[in-house]
Amino acid sequence: MPDWSYHPLKRLLLYKLRPKTSREFIHKSMSTIASLPGGRKLIGFLGHMQPPQEFQKELNDTTFPSPIGLSGLIDPTLSGINAFQELGFGFVEIGPIVLNEPKARIEPRMENSTILFSEHQEKVPLKLVIKKLTSLNIKIPIIAKIDEHVSKNEWEIIVQHLTPFVDAFIVTSEQINSCLDKSEESLVRPFFVSFSSDEVNKIEIGKLIKHTCIGGIVINAPRRTENSYWYEAANANENLAKTVKQVKEKHPELIVITSGGVESPDEACGLVRAGADLLMLSEGYVKAGPGLPKRIHERLLYEEFQPINKQNWYWSFLFGLSILIGGIIALYFAFTSIILPYDEYFIGLTRADILQVNPLILAFMSHDRMALAGTMISGGILYIQLARHGIKNNMHWVKVAFHSAAITGFIGIFLSIGYGYFDWLHGLFWLILLPIYFFSFREGKSIAGPPFSSHGSNDRSWQYGLYGQLMFIILGFLIVVGGIVISTIGVSKVFVSTDLNFLCMSPQMLDQISSNLIPVIAHDRAGFGSALVSVGLLILMLSLWGFRKGERWIWNTLAIGALPAFIAGIGTHLYIGYTTLIHLLPVYFLVILYLLGLVLSYPFLKKK
Repeated sequence: MPDWSYHPLKRLLLYKLRPKTSREFIHKSMSTIASLPGGRKLIGFLGHMQPPQEFQKELNDTTFPSPIGLSGLIDPTLSGINAFQELGFGFVEIGPIVLNEPKARIEPRMENSTILFSEHQEKVPLKLVIKKLTSLNIKIPIIAKIDEHVSKNEWEIIVQHLTPFVDAFIVTSEQINSCLDKSEESLVRPFFVSFSSDEVNKIEIGKLIKHTCIGGIVINAPRRTENSYWYEAANANENLAKTVKQVKEKHPELIVITSGGVESPDEACGLVRAGADLLMLSEGYVKAGPGLPKRIHERLLYEEFQPINKQNWYWSFLFGLSILIGGIIALYFAFTSIILPYDEYFIGLTRADILQVNPLILAFMSHDRMALAGTMISGGILYIQLARHGIKNNMHWVKVAFHSAAITGFIGIFLSIGYGYFDWLHGLFWLILLPIYFFSFREGKSIAGPPFSSHGSNDRSWQYGLYGQLMFIILGFLIVVGGIVISTIGVSKVFVSTDLNFLCMSPQMLDQISSNLIPVIAHDRAGFGSALVSVGLLILMLSLWGFRKGERWIWNTLAIGALPAFIAGIGTHLYIGYTTLIHLLPVYFLVILYLLGLVLSYPFLKKK
């Protein structure tokens, strides 16, 4: 569930439910999707959240894909663990774990948009943990937190049973002192000792880490307690960073994990600068949304790497320019002759003959060709912008968007002949375009750069930007759906009822004029539909993956790129007098989404 869907849903529904109910709804929904065939690829497509290779690190013989993990506070019942590895996390904490099913579970509650956790935290029975870990295909490290109140005997049973399934344990200093014996060398998993930020200065860490099984420490963010519930202190991040820095100055080789205290990418960067090796998100993850790990990665990349590696982009630019020029040529024909000599030859009638029979036929054909031309011009602008700003700057997501839409467009040529008519000019155009695309594809093979961003806060412009992003995602999706519908109509029944009302003729009457007239109309309609699918995919993927603070070119691309298609789509109907409201209603709705998206995303994308 990306941020652009999470935050609207949170306001409309989740805040009105009990915290546990909303939590289980989100986690089970995500896990269900991840369990379906292709579900993980769908999550990856929507979010592009996989951690960049730059963040992979080796600690205690365990490979962490990212330093960003998730606290067990967020998923005590392990209902969402199957999905979290798809959301950019490098590891997950589970627990606190107890031997037997706890008699009572005190749920967290919400107060003034703040999550209050019970001092008697929800606990996970060992049986449930083993069932989850053995039944799911988990590919990221798992760290098990053992409940602080278990007995020594229970502690040993939990460690023994979980050792094959987890990569490390989190325990208290009291458990280390009371449960470890002389056989600690036989323990094959490292133990991280958990402290509050206030306790760290009171503990002699030097003595503690002399135990061979100690892999490091966990420092929890400062808390405030009220009526048996606790919440993170207002200055939790600042105090946590100070504590981490003090510990690292005394013990630079000690692995330090922080838990909590992070609600924004800037706060995560502060802890990394202070020396934290791994970070576990807790309450801040709920507030900021599932996209927080991805945003942290992008902020850290901007600060630490900024991997700008200029790439060749000229063939990709030429590809977009060719489509733009092709659209302009198609627009010229749509406004002038409408049909070309080879069209007349195939139909068996000249333009003048068709005008004498029914002038509305040519007007109808013109409206499809104008709409196709406008869509091609929009597509050309989008491809050009992707080449200039994305391919050139080594953006992997841009390469995926560019070539996914381009390949879809090439496949669409087969739809245009689905009713038995092959347009030689269209075929020649694609034949010229094919070698250009081949070189464009080849120059993009080495593009693999991850996105990065300087934006690190959860400010108001970001929140508005999420709603703007949602508008454009819906817009792109609906254009794709509309293109599929139009293509399907183009290769099947060709006309909808409003088309026939405008023409004042039935398909049988058109067929009597010429048996080849409908195939010519159908090929334009199918071609227009396939072009819509291609452009819709570009808008959809631009909106899904390109929204970052200050990315002015994204806003400009969407604003300028969609205009020709909308102008042609509405203008052509006004031009020929085909203004039936029910026919144009979908286009009007798309224009509203477009305008809302531009207004809501302007502060986020355009302002530096």
